This record gives sequence, C-alpha cells and structure tokens, in this order.
Amino acid sequence: MKRVFKIIAWTFLGLVISLFALGALFMYKVQNGFPVSYETEKPLLTLTENQPAILLFSKTTGFRHGESIDASKPIIQAMAKKNNWSVFETEEGGVFNEEQLAKFKLVIFNNSTGRVLNDEQQLALEKYVENGGSLMGIHGAGDNSHHWDWYVDNLLGTTFSHHPLSPQFQKAIVTLEAKVDSSLKAKLLATWEGNDEWYVFFNQPKDAQVIYFIDGEKILPSGNMLWMKDKNFGMGKYHPVAWHKTVGKGKTFYTSMGHSKEVWANPAFTQLIEQGILWSLRN
Repeated sequence: MKRVFKIIAWTFLGLVISLFALGALFMYKVQNGFPVSYETEKPLLTLTENQPAILLFSKTTGFRHGESIDASKPIIQAMAKKNNWSVFETEEGGVFNEEQLAKFKLVIFNNSTGRVLNDEQQLALEKYVENGGSLMGIHGAGDNSHHWDWYVDNLLGTTFSHHPLSPQFQKAIVTLEAKVDSSLKAKLLATWEGNDEWYVFFNQPKDAQVIYFIDGEKILPSGNMLWMKDKNFGMGKYHPVAWHKTVGKGKTFYTSMGHSKEVWANPAFTQLIEQGILWSLRN
C-alpha cells in the first residue's frame, strides 16, 4: 500500500514540476522570444514602380498572435489595392539593411514580438526612421519582449506592463482625441465600441500625440500576477490606445489594439489602420 502511495506522490510531483517548467518556458518566450535566430540574406524585392512601398513585417519569436496576423494581411493588401500602395510581406529580417529599407516609405511591425532583428539590422531601422522613414506598430509590437531601448522610446514612448486576465477581453468605448491633426482624423469615428485585450503601460506615452483613448476606470485591469488585483500602473482614467510620435526627420505610429482576428472585422479599427498608413506615407 505504501508503495502505491509513493508512486502516486512521485507522479503528482513530476506533473507539478513539468507544469512549472512549461509555464516558466512560456513566460520566458513571451518576455524574451524563443528560439531566436536572425536572417541576413537580402530578399528579392517585388515592388511596383511609382507606388509607395510598405514593408509588412510579421516575424515573431515571442508570443504569436497568429490569427490576427493572418486576418490582417488580406485586409492590408485590399487597402493597398484601393490606394495604389505596393506591399512586401515578410517574416525574415534580411530586408533590414540600409539599401533595401530605403525603398520603403513605411515599415509595419505587424504584431511582431520578441527579438526579431540583430544589432546591425536594428541600427539600420533606427537610421531609416531618423532620416525620414515611418514605422508603425500593431498590438504585440508594443509588448515587453523586444529589449531594444531605441524602439521602446521612439515607437512607444512608454513601457509595457501587462494586459488584463480577468477577463482578458473586454468591451470599451474608444474615443477620438480632439487634438488629432485634421488630415489624420478625417475619416475616423468620434467614438466606437472595441472588444480587445487592452494593454496597460507604466506611463502615458511621452512626447506623443494621442489619437484614440478609452476610459481606464471602466475596464478591469487585473494583470498577469493573479494575486494582484486592480493592477493599473501609470495609465488611469485617460488610457491611450493609439498615438504617434516624431522621431528625427521621421515618425512613428502605434496602436495597442489588434489582438485577435475579430478586431480586424471591426470597420472602425481597420479605418484607423488605413488612416494611419495614409498619414505615415505623407512626407
């Protein structure tokens, strides 16, 4: 009988250790990216002449928002057809070199998470933006898995804390900021209902023009530490969910919305993305 109890106890202990190890590996991947590798071969670019070129970059080494990425691509391609843009899709970092980046008017980090570029490629993107290029980030592009100071400072202007877990997805009224430039907000709805995973940051975005915000006091911000309730660092009632910044001669645009494929079915959200691209392509 004792032998049976020992077998059960050791089996239970083994399961607990295995679950803990899997959880630790998952958290490491979410926060650091895993496995990480870098592509350095220059791709063959297929761009249409006399059309603004957009680099749609969806590589992930951290958490992968696969359904959102898959839903976004045909929608952005349809926008490109409508507006006469040329879009090059890739999940390989070899295109991040000075020569090829110069061919693009805009780079979109499309839910790109984790460490996705090596030091040389990161420097190439930094120079590209500071010399007049545009960078857009969608949702996961703003999490804490990138470990790249320039990127955090200039795309976000703040640092990711967490997202709610109880519940993870919540409805909120998304409100247009009154001070948004008229050329950007021309076709944006003044208010609309979003259902998303609302990112919480440690501070308001620094040196940024907010485009859309929600009422942070009307969501439940409890985060990824289940014993910490009402975890809402640095945001409060005025909770930005889309903003843009000036970086040298260039500019950046970020929205923390866009976790799921369902978000891409919301016309108000896709209109934000389209207007954001149009704004980013303007000189």
